[in-house]
Amino acid sequence: MEGKLSRTAKKLTSSPIQELSHLAQRCNAINLAEGFPDFPAPLHIKNAAVSAINSDLNQYRHVQGICEHLAKIVKEMHGLDIDPLTDVAICCGQTEAFAAAIFATIDPGDEVILFDPSYETYQGCVTMAGGVPIHVPLDPPQWTLDPSKLLRSITERTKAIVLNSPHNPTGKVFTKDELETIAGACCSRNCLAITDEVYEHITYDNQKHISLASFPGMQERTIITSSLSKTFSVTGWRVGWAIAPACIASAIRNIHVIVTDSAPAPFQEAALIALRSPPEYFESLRRDYQSKRDYIVKLLAGVGFKIQFIPQGSFFLFAGLPENCSLSDVEFVKKLILEAGVVAVPGQGFFHTNNLSSNEASNADYNYQKRYIRFAFCKSETTLAAVSERLGKLLDAAGHLALH
Repeated sequence: MEGKLSRTAKKLTSSPIQELSHLAQRCNAINLAEGFPDFPAPLHIKNAAVSAINSDLNQYRHVQGICEHLAKIVKEMHGLDIDPLTDVAICCGQTEAFAAAIFATIDPGDEVILFDPSYETYQGCVTMAGGVPIHVPLDPPQWTLDPSKLLRSITERTKAIVLNSPHNPTGKVFTKDELETIAGACCSRNCLAITDEVYEHITYDNQKHISLASFPGMQERTIITSSLSKTFSVTGWRVGWAIAPACIASAIRNIHVIVTDSAPAPFQEAALIALRSPPEYFESLRRDYQSKRDYIVKLLAGVGFKIQFIPQGSFFLFAGLPENCSLSDVEFVKKLILEAGVVAVPGQGFFHTNNLSSNEASNADYNYQKRYIRFAFCKSETTLAAVSERLGKLLDAAGHLALH
């Protein structure tokens, strides 16, 4: 029956994160692969969801109050004036919001620029829409954006540029200069920008998230996507949104209604409580995650991983394999699962060298794409301590991780 599959379906394969997570489950490995917390969500937010369920707010529902709160938040954070009646679409998580944004704007043959490494969902959505992903590599180890690489990648077929900041998998927060470069390219080449700002409240060392939509000329050409998931530790609730010019937001809503009809009603009600959280909540969130970041950086550096870039945001560490390791990232992770009982994600799943021009590929060494592993540190102190204990049992005489 495989012959009955669509061409799009044949191009889509299982995520390496999912495959290794299945192996990890069979081996009872500690999961540092998937980006979801293993600690409880805030009690008052959970109570709000329970109250909504008990109040029978369980049918199809659009909670306009979410849109009104989001309008206040983006005004306070980014100085943006949006109309909550027309410029916001509530979706089933950021994933659906992003997919709907792509389907609302991308036609077959349109080119969409993605910064490499990038979260795999972006390419999948572009491909499903018939678009052509064009990957612009960020330069390791600091993952900087070379303006010349971006500008060379833009053609008359470029429809949109996708930006994820804070960035998965590296933890990079794009600088103001880099954002100005992207904004300038969008304005001068008449491109849309589609942003994933789901880690907007998780930044470290006094870094501040700046939305691309806040730059001159960008609000009218930017689609912001985000959600409750990461900020409030409720990745399974599936409440997200897109903020966009009215005509695009309307198209996104229409797609959302056709695909899923509405985001989960009780969790939309709980979102009202979450979005009213005081500044102290977000400050505590950053402190807690920065402590976890510092712990895992020290842990992995101590057992031989190359940590050349300290995450500035998100809750991922993109660690280089130990210098003397001859294994690829995939081989290393499989051994990590089988011998240490810990699972992470091979970095090559975030890279896309096949989309580079032949000239770029021949003039650069992309071997580094098999030398990174992504660790998720959105875990409890107990979990992180257990990882330390398991790795500690596999150290050589020099104190470095030894997998056989």
